Parts: sequence; structure tokens; C-alpha cells
Amino acid sequence: MNTRPLLLAVLLPLVLGACAQTAKRPTAEAAGAPEKAVARAEEAPRTPPLPEVELTGQIAYQLLLAEVAAQRGDFGLSSAAYLDLAQSTRDPRIAKRAAEIASFSRQNEQALQATQLWLELDPESIQARQMLSGLLVNANRPQELEPQLAALLAQEGVQIGESLLRLNRVLARLSDKSEARRMVLRLTEPYLEYPEAWFARAQSALLARDSKSGFDEASKALELRPEWEAALLMKAQAQSETDPHAATRLMGDYLKRYPEAREVRLQYARMLVAERNFPEARRQFEAVMGNAPNNPDVVFAVGVLAMQMQDYAGAQTYFKKLLTLRHPDPNLIKLYLGQLAEELKQPDEALGWYKDVGQGEHYMGAQGRYVLLLSRMGRLDEARAHLRDMAARSPADAARAAMMEFQLLRDADRADEANKVLEDALAAQPDNPDLLYETAMVAERRHDVALAEQRLRRLIEVKPDHAHAYNALGYSLADRNERLDEAQALIARGLELAPDDPFILDSMGWVLFRRGDLNGALTYLQRAFDIRPDPEIAAHLGEVQWLLGRREEAEKLWRTVAAQHPDNAALEATIKRFLP
Repeated sequence: MNTRPLLLAVLLPLVLGACAQTAKRPTAEAAGAPEKAVARAEEAPRTPPLPEVELTGQIAYQLLLAEVAAQRGDFGLSSAAYLDLAQSTRDPRIAKRAAEIASFSRQNEQALQATQLWLELDPESIQARQMLSGLLVNANRPQELEPQLAALLAQEGVQIGESLLRLNRVLARLSDKSEARRMVLRLTEPYLEYPEAWFARAQSALLARDSKSGFDEASKALELRPEWEAALLMKAQAQSETDPHAATRLMGDYLKRYPEAREVRLQYARMLVAERNFPEARRQFEAVMGNAPNNPDVVFAVGVLAMQMQDYAGAQTYFKKLLTLRHPDPNLIKLYLGQLAEELKQPDEALGWYKDVGQGEHYMGAQGRYVLLLSRMGRLDEARAHLRDMAARSPADAARAAMMEFQLLRDADRADEANKVLEDALAAQPDNPDLLYETAMVAERRHDVALAEQRLRRLIEVKPDHAHAYNALGYSLADRNERLDEAQALIARGLELAPDDPFILDSMGWVLFRRGDLNGALTYLQRAFDIRPDPEIAAHLGEVQWLLGRREEAEKLWRTVAAQHPDNAALEATIKRFLP
């Protein structure tokens, strides 16, 4: 053998190294691998087995061709040239380069082929096996993936626990969660003396919607490591699927033994909130806050609980503190502070907080509360001036501002002025959907059915997916017992757009009632009432029940809902017709 193999050993690192300086280096992550796989993140420096290959002109040419192509962005040509060269030279370094470039350029099949060759040429390469595992996950090929993961786990030694915990993240992209679950069971079988193996099993069970196995396997993990917070939370999660209260008790008992378990205490507090045990939930959040007084999430949770418990002064203290902690949504905090100031009879402070809410998700809500509070303070003209100034500064808010002004004037028994505000706003924006709908409802209440229908039909033209426009027009016709075929078709269209809307379901029930289909009406009205026990829906449902001979049921329904809504005129009128 002459010096040519040595020349190859010198030339190849120089060429491959040059690419790192001239082109973005493709990596296993570029292949879209969900994890670094389960092995160690870094492979210890080692020299792979290298072949004795004579450096020929053809080899040198292919190396240079592949690199020049990569530098010019022609990754298809580059990876193909490298793969061909790797197959002929059997050099693992070239196979690695082919795999990296193919992965980077999303040539998945070629990347798989190159990576398999790389691993064949260097069976001890953790990096090659990691890359192959990621590619097989992305290709959804679990049968080929499993032996690679088993080999990676076998290489882990003392780091096996950490890798077992990553196992489910590695398998997350597999489409068949049951197969992923079975794979986890098989892969963890040699490592059952480690609590992480049982944790991985519990996690896979929950992903496969097997809460019983998840509970049992998390329990095994806790037997091996009783203080492990993550395992306790996994066990509680599994139990909450069937018995949320038992899951809450489980966390409470755990905290008696391990009172410093912060994550468990946080979840315990959240579970108490879900159970509406606000006093105990607040105590738990305050306990967490004792160790983390500047945690915005915890301070926010305690503030909200204080509000729910009507401790407005306490809540105000917490929310003011949040502003100093740079809460990610300061406008929400200011909105809450305005509401708290109102509850504490501090109207001027409340106005200041509302006015300080900036543009964004909470802006219009704050403006609405601002002008409503001004009106309640006897400063209606000031409130109207604020709304008009707001509309002038932001034409996009003009329609909302007009509707707010309309509501203020209507509440002040100035109906004519209120209606003029809406009509003027509509004249300025004749195709605004909100204004068309609101003015149609005003016309309906004033019994100007022709104008109401005209506005609703125009709204349907402007916004064909406005479910409540179809519903309002259809219900108006049904309530007057007119054009029932058209009314039913309109309401049916509304239901297509919003199939679970209780008011549209109520309208369908009412049009069927008008058509004499009492059983069909009952089905829709009962469903509407189950979704929303509204007094007007109760009036319709009770009337149909009464006419079907279910009079005791109707009377019980009416009296129950009337006790909850004593001022509802529609329900009261219905009851008087049947129970004078």
C-alpha cells in the first residue's frame, strides 16, 4: 500500500471541515427528530472504524463535487454524490455527511438510506442511531424504530433513568398510540427496578387513554421513589379521570408527608378551585406564595380567589402587586383593579384604572365599564362625550361606541335619542353587521317588522355566515305565524352555522310548534333548555309540555324558573295564560 490511503485520510477531513465554515451545518435536529432520541446528548470523542481506500481522482472529484453543490444550495446533488461515494468507499464519515445533508434538505428516504449505511459502517455511533431513530419516528415506522431505541437504552448505563423519561416524547409522533404503548412496555421490561421505567409506562398508558393502568404503574413508581412529585402528579392525573375528588385527597395526603412539594401543592390548589373549595384553595396558593412571593402566576391565582371570596381589599392588594411584578397582561390587571375599586366604593379610582387600560383584548370592555360608571354617577353627558371622542380617534371603534351610547341612553329612558344614535351610526356605516343587527332588533321591538326584515336580509347579504341573522328573521316570522316554510328554512340555516346555540334550537322548536309538530318541538326545546335554562326557553318548553298533556311537568318547570327569574315578562305572561 502506498501513501494514497493516507492522503485520503488527510483530504477528507479538510473537505468536510470546510463545509462547516461555508455552509450551514445540517444536524439530526434538521431532520425534524422529536427528541435527541433516548441516548446521551453528546457522544464522547472517538475514532470510527475507517477503511483503507486508495485515493483516486474519481474519489477526489466526487468529494469536491458534493461540497461545491452543498455550498451552492444544491443539496439533492450533494447528498446523492456523498451517498454514492459512501457506498463505494465504505467510509462512515462520508455516510454521515450524506445523512446530514439529506436530513437538512428533507430528503427523508435518502436520509434514511444514508443513516442506515452510516450505522452499518460505525455500529457504535450513538449519533447515527439517534438520527436514525428520529427519522424512523417521523416516517411512522415503529417496527424498525424499536430495535434502535432498545440499543440506545442498552448503551446508557447509569444515565438510563433520564433516557427512560424521554421515551414517550420520542414516540409522540407515532400515529398509533396503542402501538406506542406496547412498545414502551417492551422497551422498559429490562429496567423495571428503575422508577423511571414505571413512570414511562404510566405516561404511555395515559396517552393511550388507559387511566387504570396509568394509576397502577404510577403507584409502582412511587413505591420505588415515594417522594417523587412527578410520579404523584401522574397518579393523581390518572385517578382524576374517574374520581376527581379522590385525586384531590391523594394530593392532600401526599402534602402531609412532603409539605415542601411545590408542584403538587400548586396542582392541589387548582383542583380545590375546580371543586369550588375557594377558602382551602386560597390557603394552598398562599402557602406556595410564602416560598415564592414574587411568582406572578401564584399571586394572580390568589388575587382571583380573593375576588371570588369577596375579599375585595385583599384582592386589590394582590393585583396592585402584580403590576410591580411585570405581569404579561397588565391591561387585564387594570381591568380587575377597576372592578375591585367599584366594589370598594372607590368610583374615582375605578375610573382611573379603566381609563388606563390600553388597546387590545380588554380595551373595549374597560371603556364600557368606564362610561357605565360615569352614567351611574350622574355624568351621562361626560360618558357620551368620551364615547364620541373614542370613535373619532379610532373609526374602527365607532360602531361599538355607538352601541354603548345607545345602551346608556336606553337605560336612562331616553329611547328616541338612543335610536337616533344607532340610526346615525348606521347611516355612516350602512353595511356594518353589528349596527344592522342591532337596529333590526330595535325595529322588531317597535313592531316595525318591515324595517326589521329589510335590515336582517341586508345583514345576510353582507355577512352570509351570520347565524343569528337567519335565526332572528326566522323566529320573527314563526312568532307571527307567517310564512312558516320560509321561517323553518331560515332557522335551519342558522342551525347549520351554530348547531349547539340554545336560542336557535329554541327557534326551531317554536316553528315546529307553530306547524303542529309538538313532539318535534319538544325535542328541540328540551335540548335548548338543557344547554341554557333561559326563562323564555322555559316558557316555550312548558307550553309544549302542557299541550302534550304533561301539565304537572310544565307547571313545575314554570314555577322553578319563575322563582329564579321573577321579573321575566315573557315567562310571566305564559304562566298567566295557562295558570290564571
